[in-house]
Amino acid sequence: MDFMTTKGTEYLLLIGYLLVLIPFWILLRGRTPKRVPAAARAQVTPRAWFEVPADRHFHRGHTWALPEGETLLRVGVDDFARKLVGRPDALRLPAPGARVEAGAPAWKLELGGEAVDVLSPVTGEVAEVNPEVLRQPGLVADDPYGRGWLFKVRVPQARAALKNLLPARLARAWTAEASERVMGLMGMTHPELGVVLQDGGVPVVGIARELAPAGWRSIAAEFLLTA
Repeated sequence: MDFMTTKGTEYLLLIGYLLVLIPFWILLRGRTPKRVPAAARAQVTPRAWFEVPADRHFHRGHTWALPEGETLLRVGVDDFARKLVGRPDALRLPAPGARVEAGAPAWKLELGGEAVDVLSPVTGEVAEVNPEVLRQPGLVADDPYGRGWLFKVRVPQARAALKNLLPARLARAWTAEASERVMGLMGMTHPELGVVLQDGGVPVVGIARELAPAGWRSIAAEFLLTA
């Protein structure tokens, strides 16, 4: 058989094989899950885990302040704090007339016989305590920005008192960073929970006790800046 003729036949067979293979390759490629660009993955963060209302100003100890007139601020804990600690059994709030200092422990959340300090977001005199939340401490977990507010503080000027706090825009970014830390802790101590969170799950109320049933208080204190 002529050498060139043999080679020509082989080339034709190879070309035919490729023509048959290409449609299958396109079909398989179309069924392969597309990779999500890194920039898009970065947008899928735990920011949506925690509510950050636009009308509040936030302290890094996970408390908030809301102006009520020129010299009065309503105070409470944020959504991160309530999901971190869970439903309190009782609250130890400052009495009307007591003075609270910004960045200093001002009240306690009690759970399971243990108490966690919480920092005041502002400096001033306690003007009023929410009686409803004293009767129903669970309101702090059920409605932290509404019926679960804690007390009101009288200040010389509300606007000036808010200058040292984070507006909602910055608080969202800061809360996202704290959320990443929570997800990292869950990944280390509870790998199955870490995977769930990375896949879009949300943390339960009482994260600290999920992470460390016997030592949840130390985790709560670390995030609430009272450790």
